[in-house]
Amino acid sequence: MKNNIPISKEVDLKSKILPAIVLVIIFTVSGCAVYGNIKAPFDTDLNRTDLGSKKGVATAYSLLWLVAWGDASYAAAAQNGDITVLKHADQHTVQVLFGLYTRWRVIVYGD
Repeated sequence: MKNNIPISKEVDLKSKILPAIVLVIIFTVSGCAVYGNIKAPFDTDLNRTDLGSKKGVATAYSLLWLVAWGDASYAAAAQNGDITVLKHADQHTVQVLFGLYTRWRVIVYGD
């Protein structure tokens, strides 16, 4: 015995705590854990993409994984840009501290 703790319990604690510490380190040093700023197109044929003359944006938010608000749909973005014919769409996501704060933005282009 060491410090009045049976050896079997000491080994058991180490086997539970060590993986937890390793996971925390992995998540902390990963690129998107603290801050992520990702932009991506929704189009697959980018060589032929005609953006059109108008642009519309729609945004939704999430805070503390508990509350979400906004409308980041194609329809909301098209309405905000007065677009009736959609030609292309992009997405832009910003995430802070494992998603404690997240912003989703959809950008549509068309006429």
